[in-house]
Amino acid sequence: MTKTITFNELRRIKDRLPDGSTHRIADELGLTVETVRNYFGGQNFKEGKSCGVHIEPGPDGGLVVLDDTTILERALDILGKESKVYEGAKA
Repeated sequence: MTKTITFNELRRIKDRLPDGSTHRIADELGLTVETVRNYFGGQNFKEGKSCGVHIEPGPDGGLVVLDDTTILERALDILGKESKVYEGAKA
């Protein structure tokens, strides 16, 4: 399933991930860490692969069309769990 998101929104998601999340996502999905980083806007194609991310210039960093949302969904799942842990600590 494809998804369109702004580049800056994609980077904000990546920046909110806890330390080690890119390694965790890579391990869980059988990808290299560089491939996961490239998904979030990295440019290391010697060690990582392109993973269906298409960036078009525009406002808010441009538009990003994701051919496969698996990495994004995994990142959002991690953020959701972290948010619940944080909310539980505040209560």
